Amino acid sequence: MSATFAFLHHLAAFTLVGAVAIEFVLIRELTLKSARMLLLVDAIFGVSAGTLLVVGFLRVFFFEKGAAYYFHSVPFIAKISLFAIVGLLSIYPTRKFLSWRGVLRQGVLPSVQASMLRRIQRIVHWELASVVGILLCAALMARGIGYFGP
Repeated sequence: MSATFAFLHHLAAFTLVGAVAIEFVLIRELTLKSARMLLLVDAIFGVSAGTLLVVGFLRVFFFEKGAAYYFHSVPFIAKISLFAIVGLLSIYPTRKFLSWRGVLRQGVLPSVQASMLRRIQRIVHWELASVVGILLCAALMARGIGYFGP
């Protein structure tokens, strides 16, 4: 069972990384096609993030080394903190993408101010940078670096 949850955790993590990377590319030049794709990719991002969170905490509390181990690991705490930051950062772009649904259904490119587009681009850049930090934390955690428990 542990291997199944590890697989699901990794699948969700790679899906999330892929989704953020695709958003990073799509947001560079907003077209009707890229705006529609952003809605889909952002939904995939949200589902993968939710799956990652649920499966990750199932692994922490019921599989692997147990909660006592993970909550005494600096990289784990940093990883969870970065994950929360990514989640909070993603709220603004998600709300903007969702606000485009009506005009996209009509086949019209949403009217987006250049300043708003730059703000969304910066946020997606920060999300991607935070995901890189999460990957670093995962590697450190897997090797027991930063463990301060008994």
